[in-house]
Amino acid sequence: MSLRFADCHDPTGRVHGLPTFPWRLAPDGLATRRQLRALGLRPGGQDIAGQVLRPRRRRDPLTAFLYRVDRALPVRPMTPAKTAALAKANTTRRTCPECRRDAGYVIPSSLGMCVPCAYPEGNPDGAPA
Repeated sequence: MSLRFADCHDPTGRVHGLPTFPWRLAPDGLATRRQLRALGLRPGGQDIAGQVLRPRRRRDPLTAFLYRVDRALPVRPMTPAKTAALAKANTTRRTCPECRRDAGYVIPSSLGMCVPCAYPEGNPDGAPA
């Protein structure tokens, strides 16, 4: 589905079923999820109020749904249990399954272990250390 910029302007929703605006040209009072989050808000169960489309060559357009800012609710605060669960998950991501030490960084999934365990002979680039 190849769209032109002009095809993305449908404020009544007659063509796309939702009020549709070109990328970066949404009216005031509507925001994407990321924009709401930056304001400390969340959609809060409201229906989608519109969408923005960005046409791309040879691919489907990028779509972002819009929500009404006046109906958005504040972000829920982190609970102590959620904070503890995230800390435990991050500790697991930093612990090498081979040597069981904290690597000091998140273990890359491509290696599956810390760099010293993956390359015991030295520098992974082959250059002298």
